[in-house]
Amino acid sequence: MAKEKLFQVGVKGLIENKAGQVLLFKADVSKHRAQTTAYWDIPGGRIQDGHGVLDTLKREIKEEAGIATISNLRFFTSVISKHEIPTDSGKKMGLVLMIYKVTIPERSRIVLSEEHTGVEWVNKKEAAKRLAHKYPPEFTNLL
Repeated sequence: MAKEKLFQVGVKGLIENKAGQVLLFKADVSKHRAQTTAYWDIPGGRIQDGHGVLDTLKREIKEEAGIATISNLRFFTSVISKHEIPTDSGKKMGLVLMIYKVTIPERSRIVLSEEHTGVEWVNKKEAAKRLAHKYPPEFTNLL
């Protein structure tokens, strides 16, 4: 019998501006349980018990970017992240990411959370390059 891998589910927001640039956040890895090189990501997080997908996405964008108003939520794709989550037992759990395209108000002021050390709007080619550390080609090639 094959040993099945366990996964947690996360929701991510792919935010683009009118110029077609993608909003990326540089992760602060200083508090991660496993030693990790800093990487770029899009906002989002894991679904908590009792919370829905869209509520999670709205909460995470507000927490990570300081933006309370999002609109035009559209499912984009789902992928298995290249990152694994260390568990208390010392094992690693996989991470399935559901990615939604979302719109934020033009001229939104980005307020970084403690989870990030930087934020930048980049073109899609650069976004694909920076996100390749965490996301598989099935996602980055769609950018």
